[in-house]
Amino acid sequence: MDDGQRNPDAGYGTDEDYVYDGVESGYGTGDEDYIEDAEEPKVDHGASAEKRYIVLSEDGLRARQAEDTAKIAEVLSIPPGFAAFLLRHFKWRADRLQEEWFSDDRRVRDAAGLPPDGVPAVPTALNAVPFVCRICFVCCSAGQMRSAGCSHFYCHRCWRGYIGAAVADGARCLALRCPDPACSVPVVQELIDAAATAGVDMDRYARFALRSYVEESGGRIRWCPGAGCTRAIEFTGSADDATADVFCDCRHGFCFRCGEEAHRPVSCDTVRAWLAKNVSDSENANWLLANTKHCPKCRRPIEKNHGCNHMTCRTPCRHQFCWICLDPWKNHRGCSFYRRPDYKPDAGGKLADTKEERWRRQAKASLDWYLYHYERWAANLKSLEKVHQDMAELERSELGKMAAAVSLPVTELEFLTKAYEQIADGRRVLRWAYAYGYYLDPERDGKKRDLFDELQNHANSSLEQLHSCAELERKGLCANGGGATVAETFKSYREKLTHLTKVTSNYFENLVKAFETDLPEVYAMN
Repeated sequence: MDDGQRNPDAGYGTDEDYVYDGVESGYGTGDEDYIEDAEEPKVDHGASAEKRYIVLSEDGLRARQAEDTAKIAEVLSIPPGFAAFLLRHFKWRADRLQEEWFSDDRRVRDAAGLPPDGVPAVPTALNAVPFVCRICFVCCSAGQMRSAGCSHFYCHRCWRGYIGAAVADGARCLALRCPDPACSVPVVQELIDAAATAGVDMDRYARFALRSYVEESGGRIRWCPGAGCTRAIEFTGSADDATADVFCDCRHGFCFRCGEEAHRPVSCDTVRAWLAKNVSDSENANWLLANTKHCPKCRRPIEKNHGCNHMTCRTPCRHQFCWICLDPWKNHRGCSFYRRPDYKPDAGGKLADTKEERWRRQAKASLDWYLYHYERWAANLKSLEKVHQDMAELERSELGKMAAAVSLPVTELEFLTKAYEQIADGRRVLRWAYAYGYYLDPERDGKKRDLFDELQNHANSSLEQLHSCAELERKGLCANGGGATVAETFKSYREKLTHLTKVTSNYFENLVKAFETDLPEVYAMN
């Protein structure tokens, strides 16, 4: 076909020589295409993490989508419907679209089904003279038929059926073209608004259009995977950032790189390996852990109803111990050091050395090693969930009650919110640190393992102290009611909690850096 010559019966042209990814097949992930750098200012999130992302509500997404569409429509002098269609072709990368357009607009027009330069782009048009509908073959008078801006007119009823069937088919409706098989002209928003059935079809199309802004963004924006959450998160950091953990306003955290829950300080590969291990072994581990929790002194069954691991048995026992390792709480250290199994010798003073006995010892050691790390990994998750519950309760009522008790505005209790945010971050870090520790061989990585245990011990102690202060001491303070007594002790409580939060934050920031760099201190000591 020569330049400038178009077959009017085939719309505006074909897209044989210009193809874009991901449009005809619905939504592609496109993560590999994301290479955008950050331009937004960095803001602290929680205790220490630098914020390299933006949380967007559905209204925020719609506003951004409309703004991007309007900008392209103005720059390229085309209707908004065609602008949105082109942006979806280019995965909502306005800069790339403009570059291609001003480099060779004919190729872009042909690919999208837009008319050639000099011919006005019309998203929909009514018939000026009577025509026969090419679908139902009913003769319709002027103004009773509609086209997608091309020369193919169809009655309103056939348009409603055509659009309704496409919308029912899913997100592919966004790539809908003129019903004529030889025509590549797109069906855009203006035609949908004019011809689609009001209500279900229009609402579903609008929903698919909004989803495309996230799911066809080339990995730049992702939906929050939190249960029931409708927000999306745009990552504004560099693709080479060491950490890609992001946190939605619903408090769900996830890794923008692999999609799993937030897992600082371990790598995505370690997370995948650990979760795969859990799929095969966690059922046995959960049964063992669920059926072996009794007070180590009186043997009564116990239930964990607070977030910290400091347990006190019911009256009259009152024995204080650690929920995880069951050691007495006084001088507690057992949680952070793996105790190698102690095999007893036989009557002759030697260990049984048959092949079966060796296999049995190895199997038990392997299970003990896994259970040690899995129990602590799972326990920190339960504590994290309890922290989130406490934070929600604080926002609903507890902060107001505490503010009334100490005769201060709620804004003066921000230190308490920051403490809980640090506790949540600490629980998350401790949880995934045990996945890191599982892959440290106790023989081959002996020195590194010793350092890991020591660091985890200090981290556990620091976090338990902060958690106890924020949870138990706070409840004790509020239980005393209002008056001068609470007012006098509140100041010292605030100073103590603020100090503990700062100390814990600094420690965990250094801990994360140490694990992320694979404990380089070990090599410095050699």
